[in-house]
Amino acid sequence: MAKSVNKVILLGNVGKDPEIRSTAGGNMVANFTLATTDRSKDQQGNWQDRTEWHNLVAFQRTAEIVRDYVKKGHKLYIEGKIQTRSWDDKESGQKKYRTEIIVNDLSLLSGREEGGGGSSGYSQQRGSNTASFDQRPSGGQDEYASTEITDDDIPF
Repeated sequence: MAKSVNKVILLGNVGKDPEIRSTAGGNMVANFTLATTDRSKDQQGNWQDRTEWHNLVAFQRTAEIVRDYVKKGHKLYIEGKIQTRSWDDKESGQKKYRTEIIVNDLSLLSGREEGGGGSSGYSQQRGSNTASFDQRPSGGQDEYASTEITDDDIPF
């Protein structure tokens, strides 16, 4: 079988405050949107911006980080994979589709004063305004399930 890759890298701004919920099994899920913008010249030579909206989903510990630190307008760097799911609409019976980015790695790029609201719950230290959270399990175990991270553990 030929090698294949499903990797998405996004750098953009959060469109609205994330929606947080828990599954029946107790796992936390965060749904939010991220806007990316491409700039190109039109036929008259004027710059035109084209904004693309991406649906993002984060699970477990990464969803908790999203809940605690991500707000509308914040700039994020995201690594993940693209996934399309389908279901039958209960009302119309039609097949519905939704393409989402499953977040594997999340870096917060907005400082406390930046991006929508200004009370993001974290502060800068040592001149850094970036924090990175990796959701991928190592060695087949979910290393985040038993790890409790407090604000004192975050190095910024």
